[in-house]
Amino acid sequence: MKTVSVCGVYPPIPTPFEESGALALGRLAENLSKWNETPLAGYVVLGSNGESVHIKEEERARIIAAARKAIPSDKLLIVGTGAHSTEVATQRTKAAANLGAEVALVLTPHYYKAQMTAEALRRHYLALADASTIPLLLYQVPRFTGLELPVDTIIELAQHPNIVGIKDSAGNLGRLGEMIRRAPSGFSVLAGSGSFFYPALTLGAAGGVLAVANLLPEECCQIYRGLQEGRYAEGRELQLKIIAVNDAVTTRFGVPGLKAALDLLGYYGGPPRSPLAYPSPQEVAEIQKVLHEAVSTPTAY
Repeated sequence: MKTVSVCGVYPPIPTPFEESGALALGRLAENLSKWNETPLAGYVVLGSNGESVHIKEEERARIIAAARKAIPSDKLLIVGTGAHSTEVATQRTKAAANLGAEVALVLTPHYYKAQMTAEALRRHYLALADASTIPLLLYQVPRFTGLELPVDTIIELAQHPNIVGIKDSAGNLGRLGEMIRRAPSGFSVLAGSGSFFYPALTLGAAGGVLAVANLLPEECCQIYRGLQEGRYAEGRELQLKIIAVNDAVTTRFGVPGLKAALDLLGYYGGPPRSPLAYPSPQEVAEIQKVLHEAVSTPTAY
């Protein structure tokens, strides 16, 4: 089933909520209509930045359906379907596929961390790949899960015809390069953060799933295109431009900071779900300063 290309730039989009906590699906459509005007290759829905851990099971279908309706056919819909049990992950993946998802992004199960051996993770992903009607992207983000898939296990899983790549948010360029070197044809390694997007591309990464692409989609796509076309100085300059913004909406302020930044840029960010809290006025001012500096920074092209 390796017929879906996951090359390019994908923002893991936030899930918008009303002040009451209800889903704001009209706002989701508005945001997507703006992003659709950019060269983004598609979107990740219900990922970490989509507050997937805060979404009720009955809400998932409504979010996926609303996103599918607002995303044109030339942009890929990737849906996060990971769960701590293989059964639930399989159910979520099948449900997402039935609603129009084209690829499933599957976070490593990690609650019973001590038992999540390479063999346990191998069994989990192979069972899911066998059962799924859409291709899978492996997803590792040790900052949240506390574990990484061994490179040997990734390469073994990459042989499965229904596993098309990995989103790697670890940021270890040595491991990432080893994955790229050993991966079979048709298996794509995607950078999971804007902090190392340019160096990952220089090693041969196929693209990236980047929180910062929600805010600076044109710049992120220019880094990607520039590397493809040999414009290395341009890519380096743009990478330096996005680093501070990426840090602000990932490490420093997280999802609430990303939502505040969207509000500042004319999108709808809105409140996160508790226990996350919208940034304070002082924090919003810091985010605004970082955004202003990035937008005002001259580039080399």
